[in-house]
Order: sequence, then structure tokens, then C-alpha cells
Amino acid sequence: MYAIVETSGRQFRVAQGDTIQVDRLQADVGAEIVLDRVLLIHGDEVQVGTPLVAGAKVRARVKDHTRGEKVITFKYRPTRRQRRRVGFRHSHTQLEILGIEA
Repeated sequence: MYAIVETSGRQFRVAQGDTIQVDRLQADVGAEIVLDRVLLIHGDEVQVGTPLVAGAKVRARVKDHTRGEKVITFKYRPTRRQRRRVGFRHSHTQLEILGIEA
């Protein structure tokens, strides 16, 4: 059984026991959260939402808050002798999927 959930404007295919990495959520490590934006559930039969499946929830536990790899942005304009180097690291939250409730 799996479900497709939406969080932070992105869609994820999840099943029980999976670990996914989403944009940073305001929740403590070890806290249990509910993802209620479920777009599809595939089990004995397929339930497709219009746009959401009514009454469906995915329970998840926050495992960790991490940061991604550093992304370097370098802007260079040779005729103006202009150089700009900026680094950025995105904040993530790791979620462990506990169960899917249809």
C-alpha cells in the first residue's frame, strides 16, 4: 500500500516504513505529525482525489532536521569587473512514515 502526499508544494510517494526528506517543518524531533494533503492511495483499490482523498491521512514521525549540500552561485560580468560568490544550504526535515489511514 502506498500513497502520494503533498507537502511544501512537492509530491512524494510514501509507504509505511519509508523515510523521506522534505522542506523544513516547524516540529520537534520525535514529534508525530499528520500529512492530510493526500492525493492518491493505492491499496486493494486505487482512490484518486479530486484534488484530495476525503478523510485520508498519513502519519509520520520527525527523525531529524538537517541541511543539504552547499550550492555555490557565482555571478561574473567581465566588462564591469564584477564578481559575486554566494553559498546556500537548504534546510530539510527527515520524516519516517508510520502509517496510511484511508
